[in-house]
Amino acid sequence: MTLFRDDLNDTIAQIQVSTIRQFDEEVSAIPDMVKLTLGEPDFNTPEHVKAAAKEAIDQNFSHYTGMAGLLELRQAAANFQAKKYGNHYDPEDQVLVTVGATEAIATALTTICNPGDAIIIPSPIFPAYIPIIQEARATPLFMDTGVNDFVITPKMVDDFIAAHPDEHFKGIVLNYPNNPTGVTYVADEVKALAACFKRHNLWVVSDEIYSELTYGSDHVSIANYLPDETILINGLSKSHAMTGWRIGFLFASKELTAQMKKVHQYFVTAATTIAQKAGIEALANGMDDALPMRAEYQKRRDFVYKVMNGLGFKIARPTGAFYIFAKIPAGYEQDSMAFCKDLARKNHLAIIPGTGFGAEGEGYVRLSYAASMEKLQKAMDRLTAYIHDPANQH
Repeated sequence: MTLFRDDLNDTIAQIQVSTIRQFDEEVSAIPDMVKLTLGEPDFNTPEHVKAAAKEAIDQNFSHYTGMAGLLELRQAAANFQAKKYGNHYDPEDQVLVTVGATEAIATALTTICNPGDAIIIPSPIFPAYIPIIQEARATPLFMDTGVNDFVITPKMVDDFIAAHPDEHFKGIVLNYPNNPTGVTYVADEVKALAACFKRHNLWVVSDEIYSELTYGSDHVSIANYLPDETILINGLSKSHAMTGWRIGFLFASKELTAQMKKVHQYFVTAATTIAQKAGIEALANGMDDALPMRAEYQKRRDFVYKVMNGLGFKIARPTGAFYIFAKIPAGYEQDSMAFCKDLARKNHLAIIPGTGFGAEGEGYVRLSYAASMEKLQKAMDRLTAYIHDPANQH
């Protein structure tokens, strides 16, 4: 028998596996389960992108690329940012190709965090940022955005920093369109936040992976207003339904990119060559591949929003991504984990407890509408049956 040694990195030992993944695995064992749990587009990768990958395989593109990724892909990514969002980056030394946005997050935060630094985490938020900060011996400090329907304002940031006078604030994580709330920002809001972050000398780790999925207005990147202090994260997972291809991007100043490149090198060496070849095709010839998906997501959002509103769920209307973040109606179990487990057990519908996105998410649930209308209709029927059952009311 092998004895487990307990002399591991103590920070790692304290990190928990994502509640989202744990809950998804737990409910997957229940028969006839309708799952609206993970942020996974239900669309397939566009055919022209798959064809480019097949061609790359046939042409034996099976060797390492340079650490920063193929220059042609970095050029395509820089061009995409310039045309879509007005951000201008030199592909030679201001763009890194990463193994998905997740590795981009890890590389960015590892690069800027020193032990003792504090990073502002607007919460509720996708949890991936938090362990990376902790692994760097920095401190994530959670700013509750629920008090303002999940919209960050400069005053909220000013007040939060003033309330922690002994902390050395190094940066802030900005994720928009937001997971889990679906909230995003218009130009005036982004400009005001940029001025605030500049005033406080903060690095901004801006995760804009859902930038192509906005409803009612185009995405505005904070890098427009704060180019030197912004570490911009994006990728192909959501815009081109390429989650499994694992292609992300980091955009930053030349000086910062040189430092992040070192972290990236020792984390992963380089992203997969075949996936990079597919990425070139996606960005060069599929600039608007997200548009038909976005139109369908908006229909789904409107449907789910209407049904859940009618059932008494309070929802800050999502203007991006593909999530509904809803307050559990009064008179029902307010412990979000208990609510979701009960719903899964009784009505075979799986949605994510709000606590999966931080303590500030308690009393809420997240639903992904990246699913077919048929599946969403079945889900809403099951949720309606659960809410209308007097046995579930407290």
